[in-house]
Parts: sequence; C-alpha cells; structure tokens
Amino acid sequence: MERPHQGRGNHLRRWPYTAASTSDRITFRTINKATGNPVRREFVDSETEETVERENQVKGFEIENGEYIMIDPEEVTAVIPDSDKMLEIEAFLPCSEVDDVYFDKPYYLVPTDEVSEDAFAGLRDALSKASVTAIARTVLFRRMRTVLIRAHGRGLIATTLNFDYEVRSSKEAFKEIPEIKVEGEMLDLAKHIIGTKKGDFDPATFDDRYEAALADLVKAKSEGRSLPKPKPVQVSKPNDPLKALRESAGMGDVKPAAKSKTKAANANAKKTTKAAAPKTAKTTHRKAS
Repeated sequence: MERPHQGRGNHLRRWPYTAASTSDRITFRTINKATGNPVRREFVDSETEETVERENQVKGFEIENGEYIMIDPEEVTAVIPDSDKMLEIEAFLPCSEVDDVYFDKPYYLVPTDEVSEDAFAGLRDALSKASVTAIARTVLFRRMRTVLIRAHGRGLIATTLNFDYEVRSSKEAFKEIPEIKVEGEMLDLAKHIIGTKKGDFDPATFDDRYEAALADLVKAKSEGRSLPKPKPVQVSKPNDPLKALRESAGMGDVKPAAKSKTKAANANAKKTTKAAAPKTAKTTHRKAS
C-alpha cells in the first residue's frame, strides 16, 4: 500500500479478495437426454441460421429496431481505464450515511507487501476509532467502480456500490402502499412477538434449504435410491392479519384481554370451590347424624 501523495489526492495500493462467492453451489450442465453427452452452446445468425464462429463475433449496440453499431474488442479496450490496483479515496463519512440498498459485492483488502503494512494498519485503525468509512474509486474487472472501505477485524473490507441509475427509487416501489396507522391490539401483538423472538446475528445458522435439497437429490440418484415424492403445493390464502399475529404469538383465536379474563375467572372459580368445600362437608355430616 502506498502512502498518500501530495497533489494526487489520497491513493492507496490495494489487493482485493472476493469476500462472498457462489463457487461452492451445486451447478448443472445441459445433457443430451438421448446420448447422455454434454452439449455445447453455439451462436447462430438470426437470419441465415448458420453457426457464427467466435472470431466473427463482435459486440453491438442497437440504435434502432434491427440496426446495430458494431464495437470491436480493441475499441472497448482503448476506452476502458487501466487497472493499476490503486484506490483513490475521495471522502470520509459516517457509516450510517450510506444507504445499504447501494451495497453490491464485498472484497477483503490486504497489504500488497511488508512496506505497505504500516500505512494499511494506520488507515484501518483510524477508520475504526473515528467510526467512519472511506468512499474511493478504483478499476475492477475493467470498470471504474465506487467502493466503500471499512475497518473489518485485522483488515479492510471494500464493498462495491451500485450506481444511482441501477437502484430503483423506493418511492416508486412503495407508492401503492396505503397510509395506515396501526394501533391497539395489532400493534401490541407485533411488539409482543418481537420481544419474544429476539436473537443474535449468526450467519452459520442460515441454512440454504434449496442447496441441501439439490445435494440430497444428486446423492440419491448416484446411489440408485428412490426419490422422494413431490409435496403438494399449498397455496396461501388471504388471512386476517390480527388472527395471523395471534397465531404467531401462540394465542390462537383468543384475544389478549379475553385470555386474561378467562384466566382470572378460572382462578376465582378454584378459590370459590376450595372455600365452599368445608361447608358442604359439614352440612352433609349434620344430615347424616
């Protein structure tokens, strides 16, 4: 990592490692059912229906219906910024100021060599103590990207940010939601459920049920075992929100107030029964004598 240079802004050497990966997921290939052989993908001319070899394939941008501007790979390379593994820090700001809807993909940052370790540790500790994050720009995979740099344990984590044009407006997405003020029993039930189901964030407890089901399926077929029968799809029906909350809280159809009254009535009935028992026994004794 290079120390900041005067006149160039804050520049840092970086070495990113992908922090999240899907490489361990089960993947499938397309197979010819008749022969059992894998098939390969071919690009076919939409008009002549002839196969187009790789050397004859170029990128194109449609300007009108059916009209394209062809772009050669060399032309793309000429306009794309060079990747020099340099991070240019533009600003520091509180972590809470960045809306996580812009978060894209995380990368771990480590020093490039022993000379860079002091500067790396200095930036990491400064970010941590000041509770701020750094906004920087860099080239990743031939694209200029904006990244958010935060202290993360003994290192740094850089999260690429979606561009503004890539993030849909929340106002547009939520405009059909009516303004409803929730109060009374529904709000009390919701608070009750939240209070009884508090937990800690532990990613190790998040199971990928789809991936696990695929793994079981592949294992069963490879061992020649019978496959599980498909479960009937249960279509959810519109439900009373208040009833759903009561069920989540383990109350069934009984309202909280009614449930309390029922408990109180049962308690009073037990007390009355116990108090009345001696009188009944005494009266019976006199009649017997």
